[in-house]
Amino acid sequence: MRRPQAGVASITCNFVELTEDVSGSPLWNPDLAPTSLASRTWSTYHIAALWIGMSVVITTYTLASGLMQQGMNWWQALVTILLGNAIVLVPMILNAHAGTKYGVSFPVLCRAAFGVTGANVPAVLRAIVACGWFGIQTWIGALALETLLTAAWPGWANVPGSIWVSFGVFWLAQVAIIVRGLEGIKLLEAWSAPLLLGGGGLLLWWAIANGGGLVHILSESPKLQQGGTPFWTLFPAALTANVGYWATLSLNIPDFTRYAKSQRSQALGQALGLPATMTACAFLGVAVTSATIVIFGEAIWDPVVLIARIGSPFVVIFGALVILAAQITTNMAANVVSPANDFSSLAPKRISYVTGGLMTAALGIVMMPWKLYADASAYIFTWLIGYSSLMGAIGGVLIADYWILRKQELSLPDLFAVRGRYSYTNGVNSKAMIALALSILPVVPGFARAAMTPGGIVPNPTIFDHLYTYAWFVTFALSAGIYLALMRHRRS
Repeated sequence: MRRPQAGVASITCNFVELTEDVSGSPLWNPDLAPTSLASRTWSTYHIAALWIGMSVVITTYTLASGLMQQGMNWWQALVTILLGNAIVLVPMILNAHAGTKYGVSFPVLCRAAFGVTGANVPAVLRAIVACGWFGIQTWIGALALETLLTAAWPGWANVPGSIWVSFGVFWLAQVAIIVRGLEGIKLLEAWSAPLLLGGGGLLLWWAIANGGGLVHILSESPKLQQGGTPFWTLFPAALTANVGYWATLSLNIPDFTRYAKSQRSQALGQALGLPATMTACAFLGVAVTSATIVIFGEAIWDPVVLIARIGSPFVVIFGALVILAAQITTNMAANVVSPANDFSSLAPKRISYVTGGLMTAALGIVMMPWKLYADASAYIFTWLIGYSSLMGAIGGVLIADYWILRKQELSLPDLFAVRGRYSYTNGVNSKAMIALALSILPVVPGFARAAMTPGGIVPNPTIFDHLYTYAWFVTFALSAGIYLALMRHRRS
């Protein structure tokens, strides 16, 4: 294929729009094509609402529980969650810049650093993690649906395999949304954000009103602490896990910011929508669970179980519907958009966004999410930290390439050229691959030990176990440094 002219793009108000026809390239399809200026309509509210919709979800509600089970008190857990989200906000905004400026998605952006063919490696790694998350959120949604059906018809609980029927129904409902494409997500998030915030507010009001006041219910929170591990022993791994919670989105955030009106819209929307919402939702989980100790005499972390215990059919049905909405908004935005684009980039002429989304839904079942979510401690110390090491390594290369090596300058036509400036050797930048592999190696022994230890917390940790507790930070710094060192001739 003829190499496109590198400068065939228009620049308007810090936006770059592709004006050359590259539709004949095997690397192009309509879903991967850069967004036009007319399509960049997402305001600060839409970006903030996107994060509210993704953050208000059961896994966030219960995020503090795993930390408190190990020994943290409620405010230590919340500070850790807030700090982790503030840290991950930085690479989030940095990676979002390219999406807003050039209108490109995550797998297309990867082509600049990894090569037009090599980009498939980070894209697939990101997609696999998203498939696991899709399965986890679908399983939690199925539990909520099970509660809703039991409230409407008590005999449902006696139906053989009822939970698997609920899982199948909830999975199919999401598949129906996937086949409708991407545009509905903007409206879904914009309309659901107020509903989710309102539902959370009502639940907090119920807890305060029935638990004897906020101060009283928080005084019960020490009963939620089950372990005795010192805070500073827990903190490194807990912080890394909370960075890892959204490490995936810190990579593929261009999938959304390619539609942003401006850099200010994407940066401010994320700053307003992410750290505060995550911390507030985790606080809601702590406060309401503490109230259940007063009201029911036992701690009930799972909101699905809680709404069933409240008893009123209206409350149960309304609460279950809010939880279902929370699971769907999170899954559609956080766990479908990216892998759908990632799988599409493997064979753009044969795999569309919708086909990629259906592949995500299928693999989400194969990864057995009921096992991933079964143990809160293992969920945090193995699943979250483990994949954060992969995401950190990819993020280090991308940010070093775009911000330091290329100084935010890309050639849009060459991102779709088989033989262009990003083709490197047979479409692969071996230096990026080496940086990716070498940066992950130091945390592999720690991951292996954590994966084989019940609960994920290794007794008598070695130096490799300590490195693993900082997995995202270690791999991010190493990959960026190694990549820049290997690419130093290009920098000059």
